[in-house]
Amino acid sequence: MVAGICAGAVVAALLASGGTGTGSPDGYSMRTDARFAPVAALVPSAAVTYDAKLVPAAAWIEVSQHTTRGGATTVKLRVDGMVPGHAYAVHVHQKPCGADPAAAGGHFQHKPSTDPADITADNEVWLDFTADEHGAGEASARHDWNFRQGEASSVVIHDMPGSRVRAACFTVPFGWAP
Repeated sequence: MVAGICAGAVVAALLASGGTGTGSPDGYSMRTDARFAPVAALVPSAAVTYDAKLVPAAAWIEVSQHTTRGGATTVKLRVDGMVPGHAYAVHVHQKPCGADPAAAGGHFQHKPSTDPADITADNEVWLDFTADEHGAGEASARHDWNFRQGEASSVVIHDMPGSRVRAACFTVPFGWAP
């Protein structure tokens, strides 16, 4: 019974955040969106802003994933309400967001490594963008590999490409296809 409650909570959390995920013979597809809220917001959100000057409260984010059976994965990002003209670096991270920006852990890597030479767009999912004059932006990344079960759980928005500053985080129900 506990497993049924947990599964129901996951489905409810997906629906509450606007997310949907489906497994099929063709693979896995998911789309989820949310509005950013401060960590201490009265109404919590799956999208948290750690720096409201860079990612304002109520800015919007949408992430989608499509993974084909056997391996090709496409991740797409759309945002609105960001700082016009600002460059952001966005990466898929290993763990869900938390009150502490470090809670999301490190970048998901296709071939896990501690070698700085392996921190590349080929080994990770990079969704960097520059917000347009209205604060909107989008990016996509396609790889011929798949996420490993339970090892990709969020996208982190960094201040700018090359920065380690975590401005915001969005917990995402990434999936995989066997």
